[in-house]
Order: sequence, then structure tokens, then C-alpha cells
Amino acid sequence: MISLALVAILPNAAVAETVMQKVARTGVLTAGTSKDALPFAYTDNQGKLTGYSVDMLNVIKQQLEKQLGKKIQLKLVGLTPAQRIPKIVNREVDIVCDASSFTWERDKQVDFSVSYGVTGTQLLVKSGSDIGSPESLIGKRIGVLAQTTNELAIKQVQPQAKLVYLKTRAEGYTALEEGKIDAFASDSILLEGWLQKAKNPDNFAIAPDRPLSREGIACMVPEDNSKFLDAVNYSLIKFMQGFVSGDSKYVAIFDRWFGPQGAVFLNRDLRDLTVETMQLVIEFREEIPKREL
Repeated sequence: MISLALVAILPNAAVAETVMQKVARTGVLTAGTSKDALPFAYTDNQGKLTGYSVDMLNVIKQQLEKQLGKKIQLKLVGLTPAQRIPKIVNREVDIVCDASSFTWERDKQVDFSVSYGVTGTQLLVKSGSDIGSPESLIGKRIGVLAQTTNELAIKQVQPQAKLVYLKTRAEGYTALEEGKIDAFASDSILLEGWLQKAKNPDNFAIAPDRPLSREGIACMVPEDNSKFLDAVNYSLIKFMQGFVSGDSKYVAIFDRWFGPQGAVFLNRDLRDLTVETMQLVIEFREEIPKREL
């Protein structure tokens, strides 16, 4: 009878364990992130996952160490967009930070942190293309990644576009180069990052000038983990407050990815939009004492 009781109870106990309890018990924060979303999260030349969102995960890890009073190992797992939510729901990862954006449909399955960046949906096209406006997308082959806000944006602005589903961003860029699609839809900053690193940037352009949609970049966590989400939000707000106030430690993190010598240089409009977004997010929260920054 005791054995049967243990079999019945232990699985339920494992399911009931919160993320904070699991991290405190194991000393490991398992985080999912992208492998090809330069500069938010990508694999570098040494095969290491890195990027702006990975730095945010390290900021979160440091806050957890402070709250739990122990060293925490950050274990990174490379994921495709389609894997993100299932991995969180199945508790294979504790958090996902890459280039994820909030949607109401996603919110039914996971919880979102505050936004720590901003992007939108634009199109990578060949130079000289007249594609850009919603009307110009009618009947055109638009490459998208499944289960992304870019897919949703194209469906909303032009239902008559012919969506071509691709597995990776690299596949999308190649398909455009080879003429298999007429445009590739992705996040504005990701497209800018690819264009700045391309061997033949003059052959391509980003359209339209104004993004077809605008989304905040946020982390995703399992539902019903309020203490963990509180720690995540506190970490991100602390970073943004420090950056906006000019704290050199946080400015250095931001500029490593978006500064003049960073992985992807943000033009003034995109940088101003990012700063404005951060200011709006922190404006409606209690100011974190400077001694905590």
C-alpha cells in the first residue's frame, strides 16, 4: 500500500514543483533560445549560443543567485520557433528568451515577461522590387517561419499572399537569393542584421519603410509561476532602468549588440524607438533603488 501511494504521489509532486523550487533544488536554470536570430540569440563561430537575449538570461541568472543565495548554472538549449512553447509547456526548459513577441494565442499556453526590446515585421526583397505595400503582396510568394508573429502579420495585412513555409531563417535568405520566393518576412532587426553581414548587401533591400506590425520582445515562462516571473521582470526592469539612466554596465551590454561597433548597428530611428519602449515599460513600475542596480 505504501509503494502504491508513493507511485501515485511522486509524479504529482514533480509536476507541482515550481520553476523557483526546481532551480533552488538543482542549481540549474535551463533556458531555450534561438540559434539563428542575430543579434538577439544565435550560434557564433565557435558554436556557442550568444546574443542580446542571452545576456538578458545572464542578468536573470544573477538575480536568481542573489534571491536564492547560491550559484546558478545557466544551461542554454537551442530551439526553433515551433519548439519554444511545447518545450515550456512540457517543462523541458524553464524560460525562453530569444526574439519572442506576445500574442493572445501564445498567452493561452505560457506567460510573458515585460518587453525588453521592440521590433516589427518587414520584408527582405531583391533590390528594385516593388513589393512592400499590402496591395503589392497579392499573389506573391512570401517566405515565413511557422508559428511566428511574422506569419500572422502577413496573413493579417494581405490574406491573398502565398505563404511559403521555411524551416530556418537561413533557408529563407537562400530561397530569396535563388528566386524561390518573392520576399522573406522576418523581424526588422533580424533582417537588418542579416543585411549588414551579407556578402552582397546592394542586391537586397528591406521594405516597406514602416513595419507591417510592431511587437515587443519578451521572455516566455511556464504558466502559474508568479515568483519566477517576478524575478524575471525585476531583472529586466533593473537592466532597462540602468540602461536608460546611463549606467555604464548596462549601456555596455546594449552596445555590445546594437552600438556603433556592435553585432548589428541600430540606426537612430530604431535606437530611439527601443529607448522609448524601455522608458514606457519602466515608467509604470516602482523605481528600483540605485544601490540595487
